This record gives sequence, structure tokens and C-alpha cells, in this order.
Amino acid sequence: MTARSFWPPAEAAQVDYETLRDHLLEQGLLPDGLAAARFARRGLAGLIAWPVAEPVFLAEITGAERQRWSPHLDTRQDALAACYQFLLDAATGATNLFLAEVQR
Repeated sequence: MTARSFWPPAEAAQVDYETLRDHLLEQGLLPDGLAAARFARRGLAGLIAWPVAEPVFLAEITGAERQRWSPHLDTRQDALAACYQFLLDAATGATNLFLAEVQR
């Protein structure tokens, strides 16, 4: 089991480095290419500052346990009531502003 199976390269610079490393270990020399030229000229800092590979984005979906339903406590009703209260407060505030402008 290798570390690569646990942590696949996720950044473009890391992908470039791993590609160069694999080629160097197999062939004994750096491959021809832009990443190899930057590595030879600027070292690891060149790969980090100017990566050649496209970044790899990894997404992971994690499930959450749903709250048990209870006839005594329904958070959906609380959220709906809070939303209606917000709308009523906004409407009352707008009406009060309108009346203040009219009275001027």
C-alpha cells in the first residue's frame, strides 16, 4: 500500500512534481517538457510558482443524520414562522418609512 492511494495529488504543482519524480525514478533523467525545464532552471520553487498541470479538484460528499421527527418539536414550523415574522417586520418598517415621508 502506498501513500499515493491515501493522498492523491490535488494541486497542479504537486502533479508536476510527482510526474517528474516518477519519470526520473524509471528513466534516470528528467523528461523533455516545460515542467522539467522549470524544475531544472528554478528548482521546486519554479514548479510551485508556475505549475504546468491543470489543478485537480476533489469533492467529497458527507452525509448527515436527519433529525428524528417529533410531533412536539418541528423545526420546519419554527423556520417558517421566523420567515413570516421577517416579512411582516419588513413590511411594517417599509410602511412606517412611507408614512414618515408622507408626513414631511
